[in-house]
Formats: sequence, C-alpha cells, structure tokens
Amino acid sequence: MDILLDTNAFIWLVGLDSARIGPEAKRMVLEADSVSLSAVSVAELRIKQMLGKLDLPAAPSQLAELSHIDELPLASRHCEALASFPDLARHDPFDRLLLAQALVDGRTLLTADARLLSLHDSRLSIVDVTV
Repeated sequence: MDILLDTNAFIWLVGLDSARIGPEAKRMVLEADSVSLSAVSVAELRIKQMLGKLDLPAAPSQLAELSHIDELPLASRHCEALASFPDLARHDPFDRLLLAQALVDGRTLLTADARLLSLHDSRLSIVDVTV
C-alpha cells in the first residue's frame, strides 16, 4: 500500500503532535510500501509558517527526509483530477489537491479531515489518521 499523508498527518507523524495519530494509522504507516508528502503540503506548511500559525524545527522537506517520507510532486494530471470532485469546489484547496493526487496515483490518503473522510467513492481509499 502507498500512503499519501495530508498536511496534519505529516505534522503529527514527524513528532510534532504524535499523540494524535491512532494505533491503526501508525500500523499502516509502518507496513506501507511507501509514505509520501505532497509538494502541496509543503506549500501549505510554508504559508502557515509565513503567517505565524506554525513553527517547524526544520524545513518540511528536511523533516520528510529525516523521517524517510518520499516527496510527491504536483503534476498537471493531479490538477486536472480536481474536476472529479465537483461537490468539493468550495472545500480547502490544499485538501482537494491531495485528494486528486491520491485518486490519480492510487494512494491511500491518511487524513483527519471530516469532509474527506465522509466521501463515499469507490475509486478512493481514505483512512482516518486518528484511529
């Protein structure tokens, strides 16, 4: 299984709030074939840093590398897949991009976002990071 971390899952996984990750999610990460951080999340984290909403001990890409988390670039095919979720047009754009990447690349999205977790789409695998 290939896992794509949403931004909060990444923050929690690299130890900044690891108590929020559930035991099932931890098991999935440990057993995954690959665990990735999207360039989308790196942008979101940097914006939060610039706004003073987040303090990270290192650059997101460095934290990912230290945690053996792969980088997932954003490609045009991911952006085009945004059209697959018209009901989410007003939802957080970072989350929508992550969802599109998970769909296109066949990855399991690990998230705590209630709206994404409530999606019922047979093309997707979305798992609650808190379980």
